[in-house]
Amino acid sequence: MIFPVRAHAGLDPRPGSFSGLMDLYERNYMLLRRLLPAMLPADARQVSQAAGALDLHLHVSERFRYTSELSLTYRFEHDDGQVLLEPDLHVRIYHDARLAEVMVARLRHAPPFRLGAAEEASELYARCRANRFLYKWLCYCTRQGHGFASATGAPHNS
Repeated sequence: MIFPVRAHAGLDPRPGSFSGLMDLYERNYMLLRRLLPAMLPADARQVSQAAGALDLHLHVSERFRYTSELSLTYRFEHDDGQVLLEPDLHVRIYHDARLAEVMVARLRHAPPFRLGAAEEASELYARCRANRFLYKWLCYCTRQGHGFASATGAPHNS
């Protein structure tokens, strides 16, 4: 008699599960590497321009051997001189594990997300939501033709 094998709850790849979140981290890393094939040094800033698309702004705030932190955003300048960053995502990249995780997400139509700020019960949901947004946005930016120059200055176009 053959018995069906039940998957362990921790290995469930469905959205909202821990393994689903780890899958998003991996996918986000791959998409970021398509946009930015070589990590820039700390405090580097670049703007990607693609025909018919908004300019995509990148700032590498920290760069270490195993991790980097960067922000991605669009900049909207108002007539009164104010600048709106929307969306405003801060991402930590784990080079050795090949993962990318949203640390802070400021989205106009959603409550702000900051890693560790939510109650434990809603932390997984908040992380999934922020990282799912990053995944969809990176897919969109890639389809538009965005890409950042490497550390040597050579432009990247996929």
